[in-house]
Amino acid sequence: MSDMTETGRAGRSRMLPMAAIAAVALLGAFTLGDVLSFEALRDNRAALLAYRDANLGLSIAVFMTLYVIIVVFSLPGALVASLTGGFLFGTWLGSLVNVSAATIGATGIFLAARWGFGARLAARMDMSQGPVKRIKAGIDSNQWSMLFLIRLVPLVPFFVANLIPSMVGVPLRRFVISTFLGIIPGGVVYTSVGAGLGEVFARGETPNLGVIFEPHILLPLLGLCGLAALPILLKALRGGKDI
Repeated sequence: MSDMTETGRAGRSRMLPMAAIAAVALLGAFTLGDVLSFEALRDNRAALLAYRDANLGLSIAVFMTLYVIIVVFSLPGALVASLTGGFLFGTWLGSLVNVSAATIGATGIFLAARWGFGARLAARMDMSQGPVKRIKAGIDSNQWSMLFLIRLVPLVPFFVANLIPSMVGVPLRRFVISTFLGIIPGGVVYTSVGAGLGEVFARGETPNLGVIFEPHILLPLLGLCGLAALPILLKALRGGKDI
C-alpha cells in the first residue's frame, strides 16, 4: 500500500509544472490581454526605443526573458512580442532573437509535458499492440518530417506543436533543432512586419497580422510543407522502407 501511495504522490508531483503552466495561462488570458497588445506597443514605442538605444545588450536579454515567459506560460501577446522584436531590433537581429526565445520557451513546455505525462504515454504506446503500436511506429520512422510539418503549417497552434512531440517520445535534441529551424520562415515574416511598424505608426494604421495567409507568403510556406512531407510520401510508396 505504501508503495502505491508513493507512486501516486510521485505521479502528482510530476504534473505540478504543467498544472502551474495551465494556471498561469488561464490567469493571463483574463488579465494580460490589454497589457501585451499592439496598442500598448504603439503607446510606449518612444520609451522602448530610448531604452534600447541606451542599453542594447540588456534590452535583448530582458526582451528574450519576457518572450520566453510568454511562450512557456502560453500568455496572450506572443504575436505582439514577435512584432516588438522586429520593431526594436530590425528584421535579421530581431528574427534571431525571436526565434531563439520562442525555441527556449517551447523547450520549456516540451520538458514539462514530457516529465509530467509524455514519457509514460510514449512508453505505453511502445508496449501496446495493434493499431496504437503501428501508429507509434509510423511516427517514429518519420519524426523529422512530422516535426517540421507541425512547425511549418500555420494552422497548427504553437502550444499544440510543443505538446505532441512530448507525447510520442521525440528526443530533446531533435525537438530543439526542428523547432528552431521550423519556425524561422514564419518568424522572419512577422519580425519583418514589426520592423516596418515605425511607418505604420506614423500613418496611424495597424499592421496586417494576416500577412502569413497572403498568397506570396502562404504558397512558399506550403512548398516547404510539401518538401517536409516528401520523405513520408516516398517511404509510403516504397512500402514503408527507409529511403
